Amino acid sequence: MKHILTLDGGGIRGVFSLEILLRIETLLREHFKNPKLILADHFEFFAGTSTGAIIATGLSWGMTVEEILELYVQHGTTMFQHVPWYHPIRRFLVSQYEAKPLSDMLRRIFSEDGKGEVPALLETKRLKTLLLMVLRNHTTGSAWPVTNNPLAMYNQRDLPDCNLKVPLWKLVRASAAAPTFFDPEEIMLGERRHVFVDGAITPYNDPALIAALTAVLPCYRLGWETGPDKIRVISVGTMRFSLAAANKNIRRMWVGYNVPRIVAALLQGIAFEQDYLCRCLGQCIHGEELDSEIGNLEGAVLPGRSWFSYVRYDKSYMGQAAEELLRKTPQLAALDAVHAIPLLREVGRTYAQEHVRIEHLI
Repeated sequence: MKHILTLDGGGIRGVFSLEILLRIETLLREHFKNPKLILADHFEFFAGTSTGAIIATGLSWGMTVEEILELYVQHGTTMFQHVPWYHPIRRFLVSQYEAKPLSDMLRRIFSEDGKGEVPALLETKRLKTLLLMVLRNHTTGSAWPVTNNPLAMYNQRDLPDCNLKVPLWKLVRASAAAPTFFDPEEIMLGERRHVFVDGAITPYNDPALIAALTAVLPCYRLGWETGPDKIRVISVGTMRFSLAAANKNIRRMWVGYNVPRIVAALLQGIAFEQDYLCRCLGQCIHGEELDSEIGNLEGAVLPGRSWFSYVRYDKSYMGQAAEELLRKTPQLAALDAVHAIPLLREVGRTYAQEHVRIEHLI
């Protein structure tokens, strides 16, 4: 069986995902009686969007989960460094945070010399697994799921704009370039400049389905054999919060109320649909209830052959539970809630203990 691990976008809430990954790493070490096992020893394919791209690339690089978690805990404030107050127009209308601190960190980590002076390219041998990152190309107006698969159409070495020649850190930074939070990332492909932003504003903020399709569809040139006993997809989210407005007076739902909520509703709805499709195209082994009508589809026998087996780890806060949690920490649902890292770790650790099982992983 081949194993795919996918990681959603969600800013600093990636800390929740990392606590789940810590539990996965611990269980695999115990099962295989190897205290030095890293996730790149077990998974053949990592996929990530936005903060998930940072984590996925670190795992494929051969980092332990603890090492990646330390980056978030120790450098979270640095990654979200406000644009200075004396640039008010840029700060409030373009981007809230400086991109340079995050860029410098990624450039240093994903380099051949460990100092950032010799950037690793997407084709680097330092990557131990297949890797997929989701970006949005503003220049072409399309989603870009980029992999290091040397057989992929746009990875052919005779192409002047071969993706394999792009610095790895730039692709990671581009995937995490959330609009209004960070400046876009510019990447030269051949003779043409392309502008990229966060992959979260594509259909693949949850990259589980595109990763599975990349593994099996002929156009992506991997050609993995399909079947629930051939491919296991482990999908890890960054928590989902209810957008319900049960007691809201409609007279107060003016444009200032609707604009940010419409974007959030679309992103959440698309992520829900991706998860739903994975449970329909794959054989769902574990996942929380999608809604009161669908249930969780665990063990459901659906028409046709399942392409893969599927596990979804994520926690949703709905109704009163969401209200109580956000009352205590109002910014917990935000991408930049660095001060909420301790609570995110606590929630993730508790969830992982309750839900992650070794039989899901092997």
